[in-house]
Amino acid sequence: MIQSMTGFGKHVVQLPTKKITVELKSLNSKSLDLNARMPPAYREKELELRKIIASALLRGKIDFGLYVEITGDETSSEVNQAVVKQYIKQLRAIADGDDLRLMEMALRLPDTLKTDRDDIDKEEYKGILEALNEALKEIQNFRSEEGRILENDFAARLDSLKSLLQKVMAMDPERLGAIRERLDKAVADLKVEVDANRFEQELIYYLEKFDITEEKVRLENHLNYFKETMSSADSNGKKLAFISQEIGREINTIGSKANYAPMQQLVVQMKDELEKIKEQMLNVL
Repeated sequence: MIQSMTGFGKHVVQLPTKKITVELKSLNSKSLDLNARMPPAYREKELELRKIIASALLRGKIDFGLYVEITGDETSSEVNQAVVKQYIKQLRAIADGDDLRLMEMALRLPDTLKTDRDDIDKEEYKGILEALNEALKEIQNFRSEEGRILENDFAARLDSLKSLLQKVMAMDPERLGAIRERLDKAVADLKVEVDANRFEQELIYYLEKFDITEEKVRLENHLNYFKETMSSADSNGKKLAFISQEIGREINTIGSKANYAPMQQLVVQMKDELEKIKEQMLNVL
């Protein structure tokens, strides 16, 4: 089953004195690129939270945000009175103003707040993990829904490629006949005597260079393999990308060997369908 790398998940947990919010946003990327935003006091848990996210989402450009809002009487910061008084004293020496105005200016300067932070208690961390796990479920559901849309699009384009391949197969005898006719005419235009047996041997050799039987068989196999891989239990974006490269290689070879305008027109249509598959493949996990 295909999963997209695009997704969003958010969950909020309300504790007695805090509201914990976790947000996850994911876009496509060749590997895992995880950016974490969280209050400095919670950085001690960052590595552990990163491992949980990486294990669940595997790949993509992921933005992880942890937001903690104090909703009760608890506060982790207090005014550093000694620093504020010193700032006010220095400001009074260089500028006129009442104490209230000088205090407003002083509180904007560095180190006016001091934070006493204890270790994250178990209940609080339990709330963070709960919010993270629920947000992961949401983003995975989002990815699955996007994956279904991609899968339907791929299936339609595979059917189109198979239809075009059938037309190529049906046209092939006509193509070889046209090539042979052109060669016969070219020899006739020379108005010279040629050895019929030698000419037939050379003609067979020439036609073998333009034979696309193997390419048609391999292309059909690759299209079937792509469809089988889409239906596997896990999302295999990298594997599907490799198969699409092989599909492209066979289409290109058919195009280079065709030497027949109507078949080359079909090849152009096949390339167009494959290009659209490759564009969407960038989003597949």
